Amino acid sequence: MIVVTGGAGFIGSALIWRLNQAGRRDILLVDRLGTSEKWKNLVGLSFDDVLDKTAFLDKLESGWSGDSIDLILHMGACSATTESNAGYLLENNYRYTLRLATWWQNHPKTRFVYASSAATYGDGSLGYSDAEDQLDRLRPLNMYGYSKHLFDLYARRRGWLSSIVGLKFFNVFGPNEYHKGDMRSVVCKAFPRLREEGKIDLFKSYDPRYGDGGQLRDFLYVKDALEMVMFFVDSPRVNGIYNIGTGKARSWNDVAHAMFSSVKKPSSINYIPMPEHLQGKYQYFTEADLTKLRTAGCGHQCMALETAINDYCGGYLARDGYLGA
Repeated sequence: MIVVTGGAGFIGSALIWRLNQAGRRDILLVDRLGTSEKWKNLVGLSFDDVLDKTAFLDKLESGWSGDSIDLILHMGACSATTESNAGYLLENNYRYTLRLATWWQNHPKTRFVYASSAATYGDGSLGYSDAEDQLDRLRPLNMYGYSKHLFDLYARRRGWLSSIVGLKFFNVFGPNEYHKGDMRSVVCKAFPRLREEGKIDLFKSYDPRYGDGGQLRDFLYVKDALEMVMFFVDSPRVNGIYNIGTGKARSWNDVAHAMFSSVKKPSSINYIPMPEHLQGKYQYFTEADLTKLRTAGCGHQCMALETAINDYCGGYLARDGYLGA
């Protein structure tokens, strides 16, 4: 059996879709649905059962052997980079992961793969190498990134990284992110106005090295992210921390132009002030170093940004579609 935490969320639900494509349906979906619209991500997916995230952890810690669990794909977390409740992030992101990993330590036949984040790299001044001996040097810019970084450090101290996998996801976008509110990708947030008014808003730059809309990010389509995760599902002897990105930074202007092209409209970009609470915590450049991933044997080549955005806008956003629908 495969356990997918955060299974109703963006990457988690997409991962279940990909596992279904691979013929896997022996899946326990773990999440907290609450009153959100996340449940829509589950329509059309196949899995054995759904369990609340607290109930699942209680079950593990109450003595359940979990012998039927072959693999835990721990994708669940609060991914809001603007979340200011440090205590909540420590409990939800760091300590929950720690408690799962502690259970894994007593059940080493179960493979444990968890989601870290490129937010751990901070402003990028130290580069984007996923070498584990560089972890101490990283300085995240927000509490979300720090909550992820804390577990990476703990896992290294305990020597776990030789037996488990941490995935540092870069800027993932794609189907099944409607429920994320302000944390949706710019592609998802900007599409309705693009379609109705033919305009897109982007942040002005406050760094003289980058023009307005010229800020650079490693934008990764979720379908490509899934193939990289599946490499680790299918390669049980490959462990450690790995970057999950395209390895090629592109600008926000590139994203906008690709979106206009996808709906066959002329580009019309409006540059707006960046909110004060983001200034000083904004990553102007991210680009995954994929050397370690390639050396491990993952040869997946990501689709071009323009191809990915065309697929997302035309195949999903234009029809309010979900991966499983």
